[in-house]
Amino acid sequence: MPPASAVRRMSAFAITAAPKIDGVLDDAVWRTASPGIGFVQSEPHTGAPGTELTEVRVLVDARALYVGAYLHDADPGRIVVNDIRKDFKEDDQDTFELLIDTFHDRANGYVFIVNAEGARTDKQVANEGRETNASWDGVWSVKTHRVKDGWTVEMEIPFATLRYDLEKAPTWGINFARRIRRKNEIDFWSPVPRQYNLARVSLAGDLEGVGRVSASRDFRIKPYVAANTVRAAGGAGFDNGANVGADIKYGVTRGLTLDVTVHPDFAQVEADSQAVNLTQFSQFFQEKREFFIENSGIFYVGDAARVNKPSPTLTPDEDLLLFHSRRIGLTPAGTPITIPAGVRLTGKAGPLTLGALTMQTRAEDGIPASNYSVVRARRSFTSGSDFGVLLMNRQSDSAGDYNRVYGGDANIRFLGKVDWNSYVMGSSSPNDSGGRYAARTSLNYEGKFYHGKGAVLQIGDGFVDDLGFMRRNAVRKYLLDTGIRPRFSWLAPYRVRELHPHVTWNYYENLHGDMIGKNLHTGFTFFMNSGAYIEYSENPRFEYIANPFRINSAIPAIPAGSYSWDEHQIKGQTDPSRRLSAIYTLISGGLWSGTQRSQQIAVTARPSYHFGATIGATHTAAILNDPAAHFDALVWTGRANYSFSPVMFLDALTQFDPRKHQFNANVRFKFTHHPLSDIFIVLNEQRFTTPDAPVAGRSVIVKFTQMFTM
Repeated sequence: MPPASAVRRMSAFAITAAPKIDGVLDDAVWRTASPGIGFVQSEPHTGAPGTELTEVRVLVDARALYVGAYLHDADPGRIVVNDIRKDFKEDDQDTFELLIDTFHDRANGYVFIVNAEGARTDKQVANEGRETNASWDGVWSVKTHRVKDGWTVEMEIPFATLRYDLEKAPTWGINFARRIRRKNEIDFWSPVPRQYNLARVSLAGDLEGVGRVSASRDFRIKPYVAANTVRAAGGAGFDNGANVGADIKYGVTRGLTLDVTVHPDFAQVEADSQAVNLTQFSQFFQEKREFFIENSGIFYVGDAARVNKPSPTLTPDEDLLLFHSRRIGLTPAGTPITIPAGVRLTGKAGPLTLGALTMQTRAEDGIPASNYSVVRARRSFTSGSDFGVLLMNRQSDSAGDYNRVYGGDANIRFLGKVDWNSYVMGSSSPNDSGGRYAARTSLNYEGKFYHGKGAVLQIGDGFVDDLGFMRRNAVRKYLLDTGIRPRFSWLAPYRVRELHPHVTWNYYENLHGDMIGKNLHTGFTFFMNSGAYIEYSENPRFEYIANPFRINSAIPAIPAGSYSWDEHQIKGQTDPSRRLSAIYTLISGGLWSGTQRSQQIAVTARPSYHFGATIGATHTAAILNDPAAHFDALVWTGRANYSFSPVMFLDALTQFDPRKHQFNANVRFKFTHHPLSDIFIVLNEQRFTTPDAPVAGRSVIVKFTQMFTM
């Protein structure tokens, strides 16, 4: 956090008549408000003035916050817009971005993003980016307008959309960012060094003058009606069904929100992508269900992946994610289990950040009914520092079937750039053995030139976590992640912006000190001015297998024992803002006791911001243990989307496995007819392409939701 004297400040200008939200800054109230100017670069030249002038003004009345921005551009014909869907990907186009820290806790906030065609993205950030909830949806309005020297923005953010407590935090944190994509430039109003991003809430400025907010509380009810017709692959006919339910949201206080869901339905959620798993561990799949994603950062325990890593892991520590909500309401195979109801309470109460969640599942397919409950509390005591507790419980209706996890964590920041994160957890289950614990500590330094992280994780042999994602227990892991980011002027003619030699070493041993695994990644990355990158790495691997396992049912099991091999990897991507771009990973070398060649390539075409399509292939050819164990896997993936407008779009995901002769398709149509009110039409199909193939599996789901506010 910068010293108090260095914190940038601006005031929200009080108004009695709201401006018309049309993207045109012609209302007289905009001219009376003082502009926020002086944006500085984060990329490419940290601390230098932005190459284009940006002016921002903030207005306030009793109902809403209004933001007006004038984004000057000397070459407006080269403004980049690649997508107009809701929740578009912001880093490959020109954008204006707003962060609001309503509790002024320098850790959490709301982010609102718009591109030059008025497409919107909104998200929540928690713990300064240790968790980012991109699926959060708020009620807000925005319009943009192209002008001869750039583009303009008008935003209206109702206070009912936000949680806050003006008695304890009359001043809010605020920051603005602008992306100028053709230059791969990022500018901030309150400066942010290039090793961080907008989620570094402690670096935000101060917004004063928000004291005229009305005292009304948010109350929303969102009922839904859904109908479906389903035929399983090989089925004789279609089974028809219908569901009704509702989500209720109530602002218990200005800081705490109560969410109730009754018979939630997630039929509109995008299908998981198929992937080739060459490891001895189960695959990680991200949570995509709306009710579980909102405010999920409150329940997170751990530290964050590096911001500018080309391909960060799906979880900050993939070996143990203490709370993973996909364990609720889904079988291990991903089949939905009925959830009659659930309740969640999240938000702030004074210095405490609180989260409580309880969900009840119904007994189905031999799986007993269970209750899943989580309680999380954190107390902030300095900027960027906090300590907390976590309690989780799974209680089955079957006698003696339960699992409880409990413990505490601390996140301490030193000198603004050094973060120490630690937790200690215990578990309790029937027939407990010893070693019912998990503990982790890490020390991380993030600088513009050097970054380094060291960590130790230990999981006891009796630790059980039914609400988390865990690869194995009875393990001790040492992590080293370090590198430098030099930038040399002599590389400019080659369009190279930054070099990144780095090492990421993961070393595993059992609790007796015997090595059971290692992954020593040594890489060198070239980051280009355009946003493209290419990386070469060498990755010595070692794995000990206690029990035989199969990669594929068609080949023999890999026997128990110790295996060492080397992998050589090249990966990268071209400029993602171009009409045609590609991302690729090529691996050659060993695999277990054999050899492999693996390729993953995806090509994206975007002829306009209305339409985009990606076709990709993942292919692995390997010989394992002996020539008879030949493994060859190929999966083709196609994605396409057409945006009729920012509130209406069509998405399609198709996957084809020619070895299994299996084709899957997931097609989703979404129309937001009112704020947070949608119509979904979803088609799923699974078919086999052999002559004797069974009848294709098929389902059609129609869902209607309507938000009512009171």
